[in-house]
Amino acid sequence: MGKAKKRIIHKGKNLQFSSLSRDEAVKKAAKMLDSNDKEAYSLITLFGFSAEEILEAGASYEAVKGAGSIFK
Repeated sequence: MGKAKKRIIHKGKNLQFSSLSRDEAVKKAAKMLDSNDKEAYSLITLFGFSAEEILEAGASYEAVKGAGSIFK
């Protein structure tokens, strides 16, 4: 594989993962949890959020209670 092709492949891999701060992630997870998006579970487990953090970010109590098994 040539140098240019290798560089393009690595650039594509790095663009897939954006830098996401903990504050942005908790807000995004709260919105995703309210909209019943299953990707919220991966964010919650990745960052290790507690139920209190998700509630403070604006998620509904019912959504957090429904996903209670994934919280610490």
